[in-house]
Parts: sequence; C-alpha cells; structure tokens
Amino acid sequence: MKKNNKTQRRAFLKETITSATGLTLLPFSTNIPSDVKEDSQVTAPYIHRHLDPMIKFSVIGLNHGHIYGQTNAMLRSEGELVSVFAREDDLLQQFVKRYPEVKIAKSEDEILEDPAIQLVLSAGIPIDRAPLGIRVMQHGKDYMVDKPGIITLDQLEEVRKVQAETRQIYSIMYSERLENQATVKAGELVSSGAIGKVVQTIGLGPHRIRLSTRPPWFYDKKYFGGIICDIGSHQFDQFLHFTGSTSAKIIASQTGNINYPQYPQFEDFGDVMVQGNHGAGYIRIDWFTPDGLDTWGDGRLTILGTEGYIELRKYTDIAGREGGNHLFLVNNKDMVHVDCSEVELPYGRQLVHDVVNRTETAMSQEHCFLATELALTAQQKAIDLKL
Repeated sequence: MKKNNKTQRRAFLKETITSATGLTLLPFSTNIPSDVKEDSQVTAPYIHRHLDPMIKFSVIGLNHGHIYGQTNAMLRSEGELVSVFAREDDLLQQFVKRYPEVKIAKSEDEILEDPAIQLVLSAGIPIDRAPLGIRVMQHGKDYMVDKPGIITLDQLEEVRKVQAETRQIYSIMYSERLENQATVKAGELVSSGAIGKVVQTIGLGPHRIRLSTRPPWFYDKKYFGGIICDIGSHQFDQFLHFTGSTSAKIIASQTGNINYPQYPQFEDFGDVMVQGNHGAGYIRIDWFTPDGLDTWGDGRLTILGTEGYIELRKYTDIAGREGGNHLFLVNNKDMVHVDCSEVELPYGRQLVHDVVNRTETAMSQEHCFLATELALTAQQKAIDLKL
C-alpha cells in the first residue's frame, strides 16, 4: 500500500512538472561515465536566422567570448547583425569568420552615428564597458553588455544618470540566469509555487583559470573590478530574481588571492552574505576548478523554499548524467530530476520586444542596476582573506 501511494505521488508530481514546463522527468542516477572529455573552450555556433528582422544591431568590443552568446541571442530573436568594430585584429577576424555577413566598421563612431542601428552589444575590456554604454545611450541607442557591465560605484552613478536622462535601455546580460536553460526553468517552477516561499539562494560560481590563455588585463582588478564584481554579479542577479527582493544589504564579504602570488592584483576567491527584503543569500566564487572536471566550472544554484528546494547543476553533473542544464526538485511530494536542455531562452526575444516597444520585459532597469550595485558594494567592503 505504501509503495502504491508513493507511485501515485510520483506520477502526480511528474504530471505537474511536465505539464507546467514541457519537460521530461528522469530518474536519479549514480552512474559515473567511463571517460571524461578533456575540457575545451567552446564557443556558440553561427545561428542562421529564419525570421524577418525587427531590429538592427551592431557589436563594439570582442574581448570576452560571451559576445558570441550575446550575438546569438539577438540573431535567434529577430535581430539583424549589421556591423562590428574591434581594435584587436585577431579577435575581429574570429568574429567575422563566425558571422561572415557582418560589415567591418572603420570606427566606433561609424556604428554610433548610424541611424539604422537600434542596439549595440559589447564584451569589451570591463573597465571600458560603462563608458561605451554611456556613449551608446547618448547617441539614442540601447545597449546590451556582458557582465560585469559596470566596475566601480562612480561608473554606476554616471550610468544611472545618463540612463535616466536618455531613457535608453542599459541591459547587462547575466548569462548564468538569462542564457541557462535550467535557471530559466527554475524561475518558472518557483513562480508556480513548487517550493513555497523562497527563503534563501546559495550561488556557487567556480571557474577554471587557464593561465596561458588570459590577457594581461585579466590579472589586474583595476580593469575588471575584482572577483565579486566580475563573477559575483551573476549570483546577485539570481538572488534578486528568485527571492523577489527589491532592496538588500551586504552582511559580510571577503576576497583573497590564495594561489597566484605572481599576480598581486588578482583575486581567486570571494564570498558574500547578503540580506534582502524578501530573502537571504550566500555567494561563493573562485578560480579553483580542477583540470579533471569536464567543463570550465561546476556552476550551481540552490533555492531553498518553505515547502522544498531546487538545486541546479548548470554545466555538468558529476554523478554521471551527460551535458548540463540539470534541475533537481525536492518538495513535500517527492524528489525528481528534470532535464532542461530543450527549454526556450526568452531573454533575446524579450529584449527585442523592449527595444521596439520601450518596455521592461527582459529585465527591469532597477533590477539590472541593483544587482551590480550589490556586487560593487560587496567588493568594496570585502575583508582580505589570507591563508
């Protein structure tokens, strides 16, 4: 009788999740793969569009590979890529190879002064991202930038001022939420009440450092803002999104350079406790991903609710399931694993809608700035960790 009841509960939960999310319920597994692929730098493929464009966009600054994810988000969402400008010829040629129809602009101004361009994308060196965004908005265009989109509180103050004056969109692509299918699905489940009221988020953002592949600016926080400002901005975005907090304060933060004394201006560890008006959060980020892992980092998010919890293994599952986008849900009925690999990513489509209709469906401007403000404040207040 107990077994039958459990089977019925599991069937009910399966029906609830699949009907709400369009996903398949998969059993838990503890199998370990017989071979682990060598980690490699993977960039997104060229996206062939099949829709008539609703907006025209261009790209300025190619210093991080996230630019490919940003570009593809627009191409699959009725955006037309017009032109690109970058000072580094090697980066420019890689981009043109991926998107052969793009026009190479002779200067930044050629893009900024083109009245046909509605949106500018950038993944330049972090210190340059906010000043570029200000120029973009002052030219009457919207801006979508890789994180960290702003690296000092002074930059944030100026960006807020210009955005309020121009009413242009300044959107920071927090890709660990906006371009991750498991995180998108978690948002739907939380909104549906699957785990009750959210109490806390725990965001973990480990990364592999790849010393030989990094440019000089990568090791000086003057150029990237520090580890909490950089990687941690993802986690603050998720904290605000899942708790629904509209205000928050930093309870404690610390950063350290534990393993790379040859780069004294670098930070390889940071963590934060944050308290919002609708939930609590803990954040840990680091550059300690071991070479044995089959991807660049075992990014994880745990969302604790009053009636259950969700855990995301975003990029890999060390228990042996292939690929990423793994969601684990435990509540008062049962525990399940959900494969989120077919979930639609709505950010690009929503941002196109916002550019055309002057709305805030992809992300409110205040949310965008608050996530950054919290990261910058935690970075500024961080105690130096010495081990």
